[in-house]
Amino acid sequence: MNYKIQKFPDSRIASIDVCEIGKHKHHIVGLLEFDVTESRRKIREYNKNNQKKISFNAWLIYVIGKTIKNHETASSYLIGKKKLIIFEDINISIIVEKNLNGTKVPFPLVIEKANEMSIESIAAKISMAKNQMLTEKDIILQKKTKQIERIYYLLPRFLRLFFWHYLLKHPKYAFNKMGNVAFTSIGMMGKINGWFVPISVHPICFGIGSIIKKPVVVDSKIVIREILNVSILIDHDVMDGAPMARFINELKTNIENGLNLQDEKD
Repeated sequence: MNYKIQKFPDSRIASIDVCEIGKHKHHIVGLLEFDVTESRRKIREYNKNNQKKISFNAWLIYVIGKTIKNHETASSYLIGKKKLIIFEDINISIIVEKNLNGTKVPFPLVIEKANEMSIESIAAKISMAKNQMLTEKDIILQKKTKQIERIYYLLPRFLRLFFWHYLLKHPKYAFNKMGNVAFTSIGMMGKINGWFVPISVHPICFGIGSIIKKPVVVDSKIVIREILNVSILIDHDVMDGAPMARFINELKTNIENGLNLQDEKD
């Protein structure tokens, strides 16, 4: 019998704990398709004509921040049994893959005040995080890790889960540590025609899938378009169905029309 045992990084422990707590959230899941043909063209044109480059994901984060700001309950936390706490800022937690001791490890990065940032600033922040040197003691990129947080990985499982329950019952602390929106993208790793549904403890979470060329009907004609698969998890405790539909409809419009992407051909 041949086999090997591989130790995974401590940061994976937090991911396992998040999945356990996230399974109990009352998330409504939407599996959506967005036509990003024009938006992607505008981004390519922008990058041809500007020294500072922007990425598709940076622009998506920008759009999400702007759109959620118009539908703030989507990113609100439940406080007590009958109240919501709505933060003015949209802080979006994303995952940046880093190399740690020869192993690729996902680390969270919080894009603070994403609703106020430019596309260029978001792209620069992500790029900076990717180039940041880190150690096994790091937990969240570009934030100082307190000693008590470093003890987290040494705690038994029931205490770690208690920490997450405590965090979610104290929204101000949760917002400070992990923001109020989650964004995770595995679509850029390959071309997968489908959706993945993440597990999250955030009020709203976006799972960004692959961009696939598909035949669609445009102006009564069948044409090939670039279609982005997106899964959205929205906490039903803080947002009802009709407001969800209005939010998703505006998000679709903003993504497909290339919100604030200047058309270089104009």
